[in-house]
Amino acid sequence: MTNSAADWSIQEIARLSGASSRALRHYDHIGLLAPTRVGANGYRYYDAVALTRLQRILMLRELGLGLPTIADVLAGATDDADALAAHLRWLRQEKNRLDRQIRSIELTITNTKEGTALMADDMFDGFDHTVYKEEVVERWGSQAYAGGDRWWRSLDAGDKERFHSEQKAVQADYASACAAGAHSDAEAVLAITRRHYDWITASWQGKAPTAEQFTGLGEMYVDDDRFAANYGGREGAAFVRDAMAAFASRYLS
Repeated sequence: MTNSAADWSIQEIARLSGASSRALRHYDHIGLLAPTRVGANGYRYYDAVALTRLQRILMLRELGLGLPTIADVLAGATDDADALAAHLRWLRQEKNRLDRQIRSIELTITNTKEGTALMADDMFDGFDHTVYKEEVVERWGSQAYAGGDRWWRSLDAGDKERFHSEQKAVQADYASACAAGAHSDAEAVLAITRRHYDWITASWQGKAPTAEQFTGLGEMYVDDDRFAANYGGREGAAFVRDAMAAFASRYLS
């Protein structure tokens, strides 16, 4: 039973959120989510502010962030609504990408059943490694695209999922840092950028980008709305571009 209309026990929070009581106690132990109060019976109780914080924690966990990173994000955030809005924009973009994948697969099924010729551009719409084929060929040549495509097709399902998960986590961490008002050259932001750099290096089959190449990618994120959409639009992409430039200046020059 709750103490008041705006006060929930740990058991109720566990039932409503899906987070176990053990997880909630762990969040308290590491300073991530303290109960609003502890009753005379020793039970933990949470108010609406704590519930909002828990919602953000669970959402960040869903995006693949670890608890230390989540703690850093929440410590730097000044406005829950702004931070949640940034994550909502990212989730909507991800939904759009998944919708495109669904449509492309549905089209492939229909064409296969009807014996209609399959079009590669339709089949791979929404799959990241082919969406920007023309840009890759134009900027770095057909061999670069062919090599990247061979590398992608050589990965098993688990490797591809881990690759996508890291991409999503980096995008989400950038969005959180931007929403929190962090400076693009802050140490925490540069740590995210290091992961971004390592992710790009992996996609380039181990060939690490130079400072010029890395900053050039950042400029491309801002110049092209399709790329900018991955980082919450032009504003988010500009934040990422500046972080990439700061990283390149400090570590790649």
